[in-house]
Amino acid sequence: MDRNHELYMRKALEEARAAAEEGEIPVGAVVVCRNKIIARSHNQTERLGDVTAHAEMLAVTMASSSLGGKYLNDCTLYVTLEPCTMCAGALAWAQLGRLIYGAPDPERGYSRLSPAPLHPKTEVISGVLEQENSALLKAFFKTRR
Repeated sequence: MDRNHELYMRKALEEARAAAEEGEIPVGAVVVCRNKIIARSHNQTERLGDVTAHAEMLAVTMASSSLGGKYLNDCTLYVTLEPCTMCAGALAWAQLGRLIYGAPDPERGYSRLSPAPLHPKTEVISGVLEQENSALLKAFFKTRR
């Protein structure tokens, strides 16, 4: 596995841990462009009272602002959990260059749909630090149930 993938996924995991500390579902995201993190976020649906405040959505907004444009075709999004269909749709509109995620989400992840809602040119890599990402989510939900 590419060392940079692990490095940036660990940054996304830091965001996911921050979400958990705030009582949010622990999902974190970072956007990397030309080997530089230009955006980082975590779920904030509870804090903002906004069902669209997923880590990916917030990170895309920050990245677009950082770049001064809406297209992220030269960017990579690292996210700890497979994006939902809402987030995948936003990633398609942003023409994201590459999506790298950790844990799959068989119940709500975008890959349940066929064809996938991502932009056709978006490269996808899954399973980066999958066990660590899954363990964080399982531990969070165990305390909630």
